[in-house]
Amino acid sequence: MPEDLINSTNVESLIRTVEEAARSTEQGVKHFIEPAQGTLSRAQSRRHHIVFGRRGSGKSSLLRKAAADLTIDRRPIAYINVESFKGHSYPDVLLSVLIQTFQEFKKWLDTAAVNPATKTSYWTKFFGTVPKQPSLNRKECKRLSDKLAELVAELELQLHAPEQADSKVTIAEAEETNQGNKIGGGFSSGPAKISAEMTDGSTRAHHESKEQQFKEVKIDFLHRHIIDYQNVFREMADVSHGDSFLFLDDLYYIRRSDQPSLIDYFHRIAKDHSLWLKIGTIRQRTDWYRHGDPPIGIKLGDDADQIDLDITLEKYSIARDFLQKILGNFATQADVDLTLLMTDGALERLVLASGGVARDFLSVFRASVSVARERLRSSDRSNDKITAEDVNMAAGEYDQFKREDFKRDTSADEEEELQEEFQRLKDFCLDKANANCFLLDKDAKGHEVVLIHELVDLKLFHLVKSRVTVSGQKGKIFEAFMLDLSQYAGARKRRGVDIIEFWRHDAQESLRRNSLIYST
Repeated sequence: MPEDLINSTNVESLIRTVEEAARSTEQGVKHFIEPAQGTLSRAQSRRHHIVFGRRGSGKSSLLRKAAADLTIDRRPIAYINVESFKGHSYPDVLLSVLIQTFQEFKKWLDTAAVNPATKTSYWTKFFGTVPKQPSLNRKECKRLSDKLAELVAELELQLHAPEQADSKVTIAEAEETNQGNKIGGGFSSGPAKISAEMTDGSTRAHHESKEQQFKEVKIDFLHRHIIDYQNVFREMADVSHGDSFLFLDDLYYIRRSDQPSLIDYFHRIAKDHSLWLKIGTIRQRTDWYRHGDPPIGIKLGDDADQIDLDITLEKYSIARDFLQKILGNFATQADVDLTLLMTDGALERLVLASGGVARDFLSVFRASVSVARERLRSSDRSNDKITAEDVNMAAGEYDQFKREDFKRDTSADEEEELQEEFQRLKDFCLDKANANCFLLDKDAKGHEVVLIHELVDLKLFHLVKSRVTVSGQKGKIFEAFMLDLSQYAGARKRRGVDIIEFWRHDAQESLRRNSLIYST
């Protein structure tokens, strides 16, 4: 190994690989490591699944790996990143996702379904291997591909329908305009301003009426054609001699009020038609089922199962082993011995800083290398490895990226109340409890409790224990949460804060204190 390991070309290669793997891509599936045994096979099974996990927990990596393996097996797949339709309203968001779904299945029919295994330039570039199954009937694939192209064209017409005129709406517009003119004619120059405001108000009412009318037309169109779309997947099953799989990743990006309706529509297409849904999302930012007559969406346990990728700090040893395995694999590729590169304390601090999230673990590690290099350049060579203090500094710097994710994942209204709740909890931990953890009554209800759990999904707090008893609180069970390391380490280091090492068996009593209880 090089004498100055941290500045070596080996470590530089490791950093580059880690940086590439930090974001999920089609080519990134080669770096996939299964978070728990059987997770990948479940994601490829003939069952609907919702895959839950915080941002960076590996949802996209799992779904992309499942899609890649199924493609190599000649199974029809469509992978849709729902983030592309962020801000779209219903039913346009459904039309948009449906269009891309059919386009992706068409792409599969035109390529993976018919490309022979001998076309290694295609297979090895995207999948790293070649299929064992023979290519499908080219004529049948072409026929179904052409049919999908026709359906896409019809859906695109519906998507842009508001640009068209409608005779009924035109009559309504004339009536509104006449009323506005009549009011305006009854006053002199002073009230003319009122006349203009009334006319503007009438115009807005007209646009709202037209928008609503087109919305109803689009929904009617989608309802009328659902049997046609079911038949597509019946034909897809005949052509491919098996089932199809639709991957809808990052569902939480579309409006919560629209999520059950979108899921419900695809579930209706899929049910009994050889199509299986795999939906990736954040739990606290998703509504997958709405009670009603009829109910909308899918019901976990009945219509679908869940795959939970959140390896929280409550399972500290599992999280540490999983994260260490990911980094260890990259280090082996780069011929780097991690025991020579970082201290044991640094690895432990990395796990804490990540909250158990793989992407954050890799990102903070990368930043820790830079911090350690800078420390060594400034003549502090007390330790030529990455230390826990280096990780603390890197975690503090990484807070800006977490805040960017926070803004990206929340609307303006949500952001304000979540920020307020975060500040209250942070002040409680650092100024009142003087500790990095707080306790929440497990039976507590209300909007503030919902906000706390959303802050956990947004990675500003981390669940560390789901069952804690407290002296003098007979019959009560509490959950323990840790404030993100970035808020009290590094440049933000706070003096006098009790760092509760909840993962150590001999530190359990430190959590069982009345002073840590947060009242909502």
